[in-house]
Amino acid sequence: MAVRRASRFRQQCFGGGSFHAVHSQSFSSPCSGVRRPWLFLESSQFRYPFDTSSASPSLAHTSALLTPANAAASLELSLQGLPAFSPRSLFSRKLWSSVAVPEQSTFSFPSNLEKGSSSPAPAGPYLHMSKTRVTQALALQRSYRSYQQYRVFHTEHEKVEETANKGLTSSNVGSLPATKPDEKPRIVVLGTGWAGSRLMKDLNARLCDIVCISPRNHMVFTPLLASTCVGTLEFRSVAEPVVRIQHALSKSPNSYFLLSCCVGIDPVKHEVHCVAEEEGSSMLGEPKRFTVAYDKLVIAAGAQALTFNIHGLQDHAIFLREVSDAQSIRRKLLMNLMLSETPGTSEQEKQRLLHCVVVGGGPTGVEFSGELSDFIRRDVHQRYAHVQHYIHVTLIEAKEILSSFDVSLRSYAIKHLTKAGVKLVQGVVKDVQPGKIMLSDGSEVPYGLLVWSTGVGPSDFVKSLQLPKSPDGRIGIDERLKVIGMEDVYAIGDCAGYVESVGKPVLPALAQVAERQGKYLAKEVNRILKSGGGHAGNSKNVSEGPLFVYKHLGSMASVGRYKALVDLRQSKEAKGISWAGFLSWLVWRSAYLTRVISWRNRFYVAVNWATTFVFGRDISRI
Repeated sequence: MAVRRASRFRQQCFGGGSFHAVHSQSFSSPCSGVRRPWLFLESSQFRYPFDTSSASPSLAHTSALLTPANAAASLELSLQGLPAFSPRSLFSRKLWSSVAVPEQSTFSFPSNLEKGSSSPAPAGPYLHMSKTRVTQALALQRSYRSYQQYRVFHTEHEKVEETANKGLTSSNVGSLPATKPDEKPRIVVLGTGWAGSRLMKDLNARLCDIVCISPRNHMVFTPLLASTCVGTLEFRSVAEPVVRIQHALSKSPNSYFLLSCCVGIDPVKHEVHCVAEEEGSSMLGEPKRFTVAYDKLVIAAGAQALTFNIHGLQDHAIFLREVSDAQSIRRKLLMNLMLSETPGTSEQEKQRLLHCVVVGGGPTGVEFSGELSDFIRRDVHQRYAHVQHYIHVTLIEAKEILSSFDVSLRSYAIKHLTKAGVKLVQGVVKDVQPGKIMLSDGSEVPYGLLVWSTGVGPSDFVKSLQLPKSPDGRIGIDERLKVIGMEDVYAIGDCAGYVESVGKPVLPALAQVAERQGKYLAKEVNRILKSGGGHAGNSKNVSEGPLFVYKHLGSMASVGRYKALVDLRQSKEAKGISWAGFLSWLVWRSAYLTRVISWRNRFYVAVNWATTFVFGRDISRI
């Protein structure tokens, strides 16, 4: 009976093929990390490493003759008493003990170990495996049987790659086909900025499927991005994953977030063409290209920083628009502080390394300059006393800083920044070179850190689209945010602008404009879905909704040292309330704290502010 049970076990677990020895090499154990000699046994489909560190001396020059597993698995069996396979958590002790196996199973090892040898050698000594050992092997084989593909590659450091061939996680992604009449309509959103995120948040996921396509999987609360550069806030405090903004992206079976870049739009076929974002991944070959059919398309791709075709700007400046930009600024700033203390650094080099130049006198540039001056005054003077007199900040603006604010507020900002040690320079940058910039008057400004914040313009993606354009090069839209002449296509946020025929001024590229557009369009799309016009081409019979109307709520900017500006005028020419000082700073912080994306981020921001106030900013370079 025991012999029949052992034979049945070999057939179930190892099938009917045979192995040949490949080579013997020392590798780290998947469980303990200790380097041990392993014997690699390979068939046409699978590779089996055997730990030979504690085997009998007679096994030192033996090769194995075993049979391969028919299941899609890689069995890693140790010759020791403990399991050698790494995914232990997949197999419970109850499962191991439930398999009926013989008390001992005997495997024959021939005595000839030749690399690549496939012919069986004369039988050598026997190895006896305990019941527990064989039970674990059988449990592992059966548990992996559900996988469609499982490949194990062993190099000097063990590498395991596992791929499940189903749905969008498969390596052969081709397309998301058009929806059928009995299915929910599909809303495709390009972008995860202010406009796209607010749109997805308010869309009714019970009425439609949502597919978000973007090279980043989170929304950035840009008004507080400058605070993360100097450690006032943590980076996670200003970022919110889109799957937390719209839960259907992670829960609904036909709603997805696709980490990809859109490279083209076909309005006739109602399709978008995308390329998967693979930066930093281990995927080989050409980038994955696929198409996604849409019933309604919303372009919220944002904009890019204006460079004015200045030579060297892309190579040497850092743009403050993404979390990755803030991380780069922080690393560069802290690195320069540490390099300036290196023995042998000249006085001139210290002054260059610790000269922070900010180009652009808008709210972002002014707020970053204010945060930087606070960082220098409180943290650098305490923790980098050797170089505290070398670090300084220069703000360069072609015209006047904070041009959209009230004149009195601009004067207050200039006075306060100058008092805080920020040098204000009026000039136009003509050339950017390593370590210095050239101004239009011929003067040179050395720098160790160069931050560029001069506004935004149409991105390369927007420029490439064969769609109507506004006078400033953005996607042309009407008063209902529809792309002119395109069916079922909308554009919102910084990438969209009114065409001349609308007769309205171009909306500013502000977060509140994008958010209000996203909120309006979500309400409009929900209305169309409820009216039965969700599918492609079906909205013609649905009555048109109200026009989009934008009302400016005011502007705010922090200038450092617990001071801020608040301008509640609806336009630059209008009259209204405006004030500056500590009270404005409290209003500024309260407003941003309530506007932060989620309660989780509000908690992070509040805790970070309190921690910075008590203990100072974090100066660790990670």
